[in-house]
Amino acid sequence: MSASIRSRLMMLVLVSISVVWGVALVTSYNQAKREIGEWENARLAELAQILALLDQRDLQTLAHARIDVREEEKGGDPGANDEDDDDTLPRDALFQVRDADGRVLAGSPQLVGLHAWDLAVPAQSGAWNISLGGKLWHTFTLRDTLLGHTVRVFEPANTRSDLMSGVARRIARPLVIALPVLALLVWFSIGLSLAPLQTLSRAILRRDINKLEPVDIGRAPTEVRPLVDSINHVLSRLRDSLDRQRAFTADAAHELKTPLAAIKVQAQVALAEEDAALRRAAMERVVRAVDRSARLAEQLLLMARLDEHEKLSTSPLRAATIAKDAILANEQSARQKDMSIVFAGDTRAEIAAEPLLIGILLDNLIDNAIKYGRAGGAIEVAVRREHDRVLLTVRDDGPGVAHEDLAHLTSRFFRAPGNQATGSGLGLSIVARIVEHFDARLRFDAGIGTRGLAVEVSFPFHASAA
Repeated sequence: MSASIRSRLMMLVLVSISVVWGVALVTSYNQAKREIGEWENARLAELAQILALLDQRDLQTLAHARIDVREEEKGGDPGANDEDDDDTLPRDALFQVRDADGRVLAGSPQLVGLHAWDLAVPAQSGAWNISLGGKLWHTFTLRDTLLGHTVRVFEPANTRSDLMSGVARRIARPLVIALPVLALLVWFSIGLSLAPLQTLSRAILRRDINKLEPVDIGRAPTEVRPLVDSINHVLSRLRDSLDRQRAFTADAAHELKTPLAAIKVQAQVALAEEDAALRRAAMERVVRAVDRSARLAEQLLLMARLDEHEKLSTSPLRAATIAKDAILANEQSARQKDMSIVFAGDTRAEIAAEPLLIGILLDNLIDNAIKYGRAGGAIEVAVRREHDRVLLTVRDDGPGVAHEDLAHLTSRFFRAPGNQATGSGLGLSIVARIVEHFDARLRFDAGIGTRGLAVEVSFPFHASAA
């Protein structure tokens, strides 16, 4: 198969036209052949009727004459200007006339040489094909009941007659003439139809590699529009991916600069300090800064993976089990601020998700509640089912968040003004991306006793097969 759409389409169109035209040619030829055969039988019938009206003397005279039954002779008629109509092969008709008693009144003497003089006469009038002298002949028998005569006319059947060849040439000639013209028209028509593809190719080739705006080729045909839309969709995704990479690079550079500078300062203090206790305190601050940097790097990498990866495979899991594991993982941090973490709710409610990401989601929510909650406060982790949803809620009784800041909580690196707690500002941003990943819903509300902050994540309920 040709690699060119234009050549392939042209070949398919021309082959299809040729096949249809060939079938039409054969059908027309067979129809013409049948019509000519019926016409020739009608002529033989007319000749038989004429012979039936002649007397015996005229019949005997005519028997020794030549009866030429050709339609036209080449050059014989000045009006015949088409050589396809010429019938040049000799076709002399023979006849035999019998009376009511079956006696031959007159007949062509050639019938004797063909062993057809005493040939049995059909009982009814009509046309037949018979073999005489090794050749095919058309015969027509006429029984005249009024005169009592039986007339039989014989005509040689030229199976490859000039007339039939002329008919075939007349039918085939338009195909031979029109096919090259049609091929030329098809070639230009297909080229004109494929012009939008060439326009699209040129538009893509001229495009600057740093510009990922949508491709616009004007009014594209219906068949080309899906291709243009697909290319623009890929460009849009590529642009989003590059924007995320640039944002990640900028965010990482910006956020890591401060802890790295702090590490450097504390390391220099430790090197310059002669007092062992002060040197140890400086090194401890270095360790905490390193831990903060490591935590920040982990969260940045997680955000990058969530931005780039396709949907992860999910499995049914009990939200209460993941919540309890997250509580145990953060218990030590809560104890350092003298905070209590309690679990409440439905232990059997199931969701369809990926356990690791749900664990990260709850870990970030509980970590935020510990960081921004009040010392000696309380944190509640709840799982409950409402109709066809499963709600995961983490609430605290801390200072909470101002109403005007709620809309910015999921923005990267956002931290509420006046908050002195250490953090990168990525926790709720990661939570929002995980919520989006599993088609869940995120809502913020007042915390315990209308104080603090409550973060509610709503998942579709999963009915376990068990």
